[in-house]
Amino acid sequence: MTLSLSPTDDKPEEACGVFGVFAPGEDVAKLTYFGLFALQHRGQESAGIAVFDSGKLTMHKDMGLVAQVFDEELLSNLKGQLAIGHTRYSTTGSSRKVNAQPVLSNTRLGPIVLAHNGNLVNSGRLRSELLERKHTLLATTDSEEIVHAIGEAVDDGDDWVDGTVRALKRCQGAFSLVMGTPAGLMGTRDPNGIRPLVIGRLDNRYVLASETCALDIIGAEYLRDVEPGELVWITSEGMASYHWAEPQPKLCIFEMIYFARPDSVMNDESLYQYRVRLGELLAQEAPVQADVVVAVPDSGRPAAIGFARTLGLPLDEGLIKNRYVGRTFIQPTQSMREKGIKMKLNPLRDVLEGKRVVLVDDSIVRGTTSRKIVSALRDSGAVEVHMRISSPPVTHPCFYGIDTDSQDQLIAATKSVAEIAEHIGVDSLAYLSREGMLRATRSDSSRFCAACFTGSYPIAVPESIKHTKLMLEKPTPPQARIGS
Repeated sequence: MTLSLSPTDDKPEEACGVFGVFAPGEDVAKLTYFGLFALQHRGQESAGIAVFDSGKLTMHKDMGLVAQVFDEELLSNLKGQLAIGHTRYSTTGSSRKVNAQPVLSNTRLGPIVLAHNGNLVNSGRLRSELLERKHTLLATTDSEEIVHAIGEAVDDGDDWVDGTVRALKRCQGAFSLVMGTPAGLMGTRDPNGIRPLVIGRLDNRYVLASETCALDIIGAEYLRDVEPGELVWITSEGMASYHWAEPQPKLCIFEMIYFARPDSVMNDESLYQYRVRLGELLAQEAPVQADVVVAVPDSGRPAAIGFARTLGLPLDEGLIKNRYVGRTFIQPTQSMREKGIKMKLNPLRDVLEGKRVVLVDDSIVRGTTSRKIVSALRDSGAVEVHMRISSPPVTHPCFYGIDTDSQDQLIAATKSVAEIAEHIGVDSLAYLSREGMLRATRSDSSRFCAACFTGSYPIAVPESIKHTKLMLEKPTPPQARIGS
């Protein structure tokens, strides 16, 4: 059976990863390199690091993975006391070197560099305003617009903090930012805190990162999250906090389900435990008689553990993942595919043959990968294939920094659960309920953005942007389960 999958065949593409460190006397470039290495899962298109050394800026960025963009020689030339870094997947702006981050603006106080995770919904208007004031915008990203808006405020007479706050109030949408200046390091989140940003401490120095796994890799202690609507200003004098907007927390629930690494901490516990609970609740809501539970590696594994444990079923490795595929522009030829090249996943016949299999994954977005996997399981001898998904059906696109398809490409927006089950070829299909997904957080459900499941967007999206991704007619919500 041919199982030729691209690395992101059936998942929404990752958000970006940001990292910043103020640590005089430390090798800040290498700390940032390892931080970005831990955040590689959040974006594989480009990577960059900018370093300040007594006010002098040095920056290197390029297309590719972190380990492809940087080597020992490059890092040895990035000397300084402060560094920020970025690993990118494009959501606004095309995949070109000019759009790699960090992005730069030169101001009367010196250069400012910025790394951005998220997406503005008023990017068009902000861009027009900047162009009217004769800003030269070289890239096509909203990130460049933010840094130029800050530069404009500073050139008008504000200091770094006041200028940044004034610029942020012009921005609508999702943004977690780290910014480097000759005077210090800044980090901030939008008032809804849709994208994560955490603060760590390395000895007496401070670190900012998209996820706690980036703190772990360099031995930094997790202190707390940057709060929604908060700006932190880190200098040689320590860290100061400014609350520039009223917080209205709406953390992206898909960060917890899929995007963030399972060893990262959100809501004061590892996401691994949250994902195990999703599987436990899924088993309670949609039990099935079967011989073995198989996870779609790697993102489906914690939920599969919870599912199997709850029903007392054996959990086995039915799919082996090639962990060295990465993102590649070299695709197999049609003849290679016909001969059975398996780029990403390979089924284990000795585990699957003659078995009733429960396949557990965290989501189905387009359905293409799920269909190929189910077909491969059957070709490897599975007599029944039941699929269980540890999140609700994805029915709406994201406008806040996750590169989902337009709504007509989301299988649950155009097909019922019965139709999806038939399309991917399973004997039964069930999704976790929205209530179960939110109950598993053990937090106030109103503190999360679940727009991809509900269509309820916490930040107003202009109609002109909505129409680029949303279908004109509202889709009929799918049922949560079909089959035995």
